[in-house]
Amino acid sequence: MTASRLLPAVTIALASLGASWTPPAFAHIVFEQKAATAGSYFKGALMVGHGCNGSATRAITVTIPEGVQGAHPQPKAGWQLEVKRAPLAKPYASHGKTVSEDVRTLRWFAGSLADAHFDEFVMLMKLPEQAGKLYFPVVQECEDGRTEWTQIPADGQSLRELKTPAAELELTAPMPAGHAHAH
Repeated sequence: MTASRLLPAVTIALASLGASWTPPAFAHIVFEQKAATAGSYFKGALMVGHGCNGSATRAITVTIPEGVQGAHPQPKAGWQLEVKRAPLAKPYASHGKTVSEDVRTLRWFAGSLADAHFDEFVMLMKLPEQAGKLYFPVVQECEDGRTEWTQIPADGQSLRELKTPAAELELTAPMPAGHAHAH
């Protein structure tokens, strides 16, 4: 086939691919990594893909779910941090000490993230030992308005069915010791 005949065929193939392929939707605040090992330390990056109806994001507040231990936010240039602690219903031991209160909310504020841009808000935490799903409610405050990404699906309900779902993290069971691979 000559180059002049190949070009229209390639153009048609690319056009049909473009018509059927769409990039993944990024309408919610989600974790960059959707899954982590239960009981592990996890660096979670929450991706914020837009503002509130065209308005720039000015603050992000994340509620840390029960069972998550020692959440630490990563500072962001141009943003201030607020960490709120609260008493725990069930204290835990860490490094030989009893922890009776822990971080319950992390808030990045006084920055500005234009609606047309995206950014990540990162935290380090120890995850609960039990596999399953964890939900991190997030409140996004903007120059004009706010969005509460706080809906948690009922049993059998999908996140896609919710208008403003909380960020979901799937906790997977650790691999048995004999099955781990070192790379």
